[in-house]
Amino acid sequence: MQKIIGIIASNLELKKRIEKLYYQDVKDKNIIIDIIDMDLLEEQGKMLVDKGAQVIIGRGGGYKLILDTVNVPVIPLNMKIIDLLKAIKEASSYSKKVVLILGYDEVDFDYDKWRGIIDVDISEEWFKSKYEIRNKVIKYIEKKDDVVIVGSGIACSFAKQYNMDNVFIDASDDSIKEAIEYSKNLLETVEKEKFDNEILRNILDGVKDGIIAIDNNGNILLYNDTAMKIMKVDKKDVSNRYILDVFPNMEWLLECLHTKKDSKRKIRHIYNSVVNTNAKLIKVDGHIYGAIGIIQDITKLQNLERKIRADLNKKGLYARYTFSDFMFKDKVTNEFIEEAKRIGRTDYTTLLYGESGAGKEILAQSMHNISKRKDKTFVAINCATISENLLESELFGYEEGAFTGAKKGGKPGLFELAHEGTLFLDEINSLPLNFQTKLLRVIEERQIMRIGSDHIIPLDIRIIAATNEFLTEKIRDNSFRADLFYRLSSLEINIPPLRERKEDIVPLFEHFVDKILKNSNIDDLNKVVKNSKLNKEDIDKLKAYNWPGNVRELKNIAQKYVVTGKIKLDYIINKFDYISIDRDYKDEYKNTELDYTNININMKEINSFVEQKIIDMLLNQGLSKTEVSQILGISRTALWKKCNKNI
Repeated sequence: MQKIIGIIASNLELKKRIEKLYYQDVKDKNIIIDIIDMDLLEEQGKMLVDKGAQVIIGRGGGYKLILDTVNVPVIPLNMKIIDLLKAIKEASSYSKKVVLILGYDEVDFDYDKWRGIIDVDISEEWFKSKYEIRNKVIKYIEKKDDVVIVGSGIACSFAKQYNMDNVFIDASDDSIKEAIEYSKNLLETVEKEKFDNEILRNILDGVKDGIIAIDNNGNILLYNDTAMKIMKVDKKDVSNRYILDVFPNMEWLLECLHTKKDSKRKIRHIYNSVVNTNAKLIKVDGHIYGAIGIIQDITKLQNLERKIRADLNKKGLYARYTFSDFMFKDKVTNEFIEEAKRIGRTDYTTLLYGESGAGKEILAQSMHNISKRKDKTFVAINCATISENLLESELFGYEEGAFTGAKKGGKPGLFELAHEGTLFLDEINSLPLNFQTKLLRVIEERQIMRIGSDHIIPLDIRIIAATNEFLTEKIRDNSFRADLFYRLSSLEINIPPLRERKEDIVPLFEHFVDKILKNSNIDDLNKVVKNSKLNKEDIDKLKAYNWPGNVRELKNIAQKYVVTGKIKLDYIINKFDYISIDRDYKDEYKNTELDYTNININMKEINSFVEQKIIDMLLNQGLSKTEVSQILGISRTALWKKCNKNI
């Protein structure tokens, strides 16, 4: 069977380029190309289908125009940033104001970030619907002598109608090849999948549900064991019988045939059972051969939902926390919470700053749960915990046979699992420099390719990143890419450490204690803890402490308090608060007068020295690196880096 790709080219030049790139396919009529006709905009997709096109490729507004008018797949000819920049450069030669007319989903272009590089006066006009394009052009008719329109085929065609200067954003050869090769691969499988998707998917994938299939006359063709248990009628009593003669209350399945439309899920009462039902047409090559009714027992459905939620929790794909989980009284906390709520409702990439244990992931989950993506997945990735050699396969996924040990059937990456949801990149500062380039490309293009695959997978994700270090300093020492930083930091939220939120310490501590007492299985907990509040000495002790581990450390102290009835901070305080550089050198400088005019203090070196002294002291006391990293409130990877930095 011949597989035909239809293309709507924006102009003659694009058509000729495609003919040159795919000469044999065009000659064999495996590719048919039409040029946009302004008088037939709404009909061109249908005309290509009438010529035999089984998939259609369109660009910009042309893609939007045919998307809802045909019943074959429509593939976008993607626009690249470099294509747009070339068009802007060409338009600048007109010495006029440049007007960009672009669809929101055509290209991810932020003029404000390019303003310092593009020395051109630009106005942006973005459209959502195909019907907005003409009006966007007409808006500038009175100023047509002072502007040049830059856009895709339809925008430029309208500009030509009104004698306005225009520059077409041409598609690169790579974009053309990408769209055509994707379409070819799609057509390779479409014939086989017609039957599988319309019948086997509804039957074999749904065998745990009750299934009743009927032909065009309403006679029962299929009736499985689950349906028999729900309907309480034996198989031998239903075969080839008219469905209403056996089940008078199943007229909804016949209605699907009469309307020639699949029915939506609906709760119904059948034989004293409450079930969830829906119906789907059986279609092959556009012809209707009957309908399938699917009946789901509500009890089983509820159990399945609980299992799905449990699986999502295990995989970390479910955001448990909301802003109501934040316990606070300090006005500093209130300020960043309100800022996070405003940003959370948007879809912009956001960068969170905060020390380890300050609550960055809880804040990210809360922002997800206030956004339009709240019902979708939340995928959290700790960049510091994945070894460099596994990063690409874990984040991007891989195909079967991509490398030795690859799972049968391949594996989706974490980016792919976050599709339509939120991706949280924690400790982004720990990413290896060579991987940052790949991450930047994914963030900009919003698409990935699995290892061992030649298929592009488009992504619709909101990205929230977090760091416990200032990335500007890492940029200066060449350990973090500046372009990745600017792409991530369109919006920033700083989470102050707990020591700067003094009014939050006691309420948080009491909250953790109450929660531990309610959830604990220990029968003989300290009665003092159960029946009394903190005294002034305890409160002063909590507020005076520096909390290097932030909220995470506070929770640990609350756990110890529940068990012992005492707030034990002395062990940790002795390790930090009483360390003094002066103590190491007091004998040497005891009677020495300092010449203050010649003193040159390097705070960075002092901080590094003190930090190393603390680490050495804890390790020398027999603590493991895991215990030291927990005490300091940093990851084990960060501790390893600090130790090796001073070797």
